[in-house]
Amino acid sequence: MLTRPSGTPAPATPNVPNPGAVLDRTEIRRRQRRRARLRRIPMDVVLYTVMAAVVLVMSVPLIWMVLASFKAPGEIYSVPLTWLPESFALTNYREVASAIPIGRMFFNSVLITTLGAGLKVILGLACAYALVFVDVPLKKTAFVVVLFALLIPGQITIIPNYTLIAGLGWLNTYQGIIIPGLASAFGTFLFRQHFRSLPVSVLEAAELDGAGHLRRLWRFAVPMSVPTIAAVSLVSIVGEWNEYLWPMLVVDNPTTMPLPVGLTLLQRVEGLQNWGVLMAATTLVTLPILVIFLVLQRRLVAGLTAGAVTG
Repeated sequence: MLTRPSGTPAPATPNVPNPGAVLDRTEIRRRQRRRARLRRIPMDVVLYTVMAAVVLVMSVPLIWMVLASFKAPGEIYSVPLTWLPESFALTNYREVASAIPIGRMFFNSVLITTLGAGLKVILGLACAYALVFVDVPLKKTAFVVVLFALLIPGQITIIPNYTLIAGLGWLNTYQGIIIPGLASAFGTFLFRQHFRSLPVSVLEAAELDGAGHLRRLWRFAVPMSVPTIAAVSLVSIVGEWNEYLWPMLVVDNPTTMPLPVGLTLLQRVEGLQNWGVLMAATTLVTLPILVIFLVLQRRLVAGLTAGAVTG
């Protein structure tokens, strides 16, 4: 029979957790989470109610616009108000096509929006890259100028821009509509904040491999900035498509007139009497931008918040 030598301490008993105590702690945490969810229910109900009310307020005019585009004038002015038209006829849309060159104006809007938004994104990327990764003097001063540009309303530059465009002979031209709005302070600011969050080691490794600034921008910075590019693209597309004041000032020829300005031409033709025709034209103007928003809206929040926290 083996005996322990005198003075030798007894082996320590392993500290085995009590299964009952572990279950008790798990049950306590589960109950705490359940109580926390129950406490949040009233606030969640209030928040969802407010959200539903806001969505309803924003959706009702759009729903009314689409339904009214199928109505005859008598149905629009009927009392009591009727939401659904008697028949979903395309008469108002045919009248729009006969009153104004809607196809040409749609082409003009697509061309102006594509070129304007695309050039804004490209110029914003190049400017933001220079402000972050290119060692040039007065970078901070240039960024302060960009911030000041965000604070200046666009209406202030209308008169000097119009004088310049008229002096160049660019009235009733595509370049007269597009070029004055190409400088996007918002896009430059957003891209700069995002570029500051990119890993500098990747671009430094590309520089050691002999990549120039242009290659580093398009091969490395741009692929890592897709959400931000999508966000700036969406904001630029919506702004270019809905732009009304500047095209109205520099264009009076239907061959170069975009859709928002074409609606005013339709109002002159109709004399603000046939609201069904106006609602049909407005639906045609609104529908493409809604489709684009639905396609890009998933990346909008990610792009706007990218670079919000930089190390």
